[in-house]
Amino acid sequence: MKIKVSEKYDAVIISLKGNVMGGDDTKNFNETLHKVIEEDKKNVIIDVSKVKFMNSSGLGMLIGGLTTVKKAEGRLILAGVTEKIESLLIITKLITIFETSDNVDDAVKKFSS
Repeated sequence: MKIKVSEKYDAVIISLKGNVMGGDDTKNFNETLHKVIEEDKKNVIIDVSKVKFMNSSGLGMLIGGLTTVKKAEGRLILAGVTEKIESLLIITKLITIFETSDNVDDAVKKFSS
């Protein structure tokens, strides 16, 4: 999995690419997220549009990320949720926990409204 961080208006975008399988990727993701929060940036968008596959460990990584952001009194939106990931969220009933958006631009707009 590759992680890329960018900023757009008042949001930090963490783009994930490849397979999200947990393991070492979780450590890198958590370090990235903590660094963003330490910089007092609390509007976080996780762009999953380029994720090919996600297993339960990858899902756990996202749940941990959501918990981290909420503890810092921030807000996390999953953007670019594909049909595969959406069905995974529905099956696990996590669709009710995560705020989702069709794409990064729509997610950014949610922060400004």
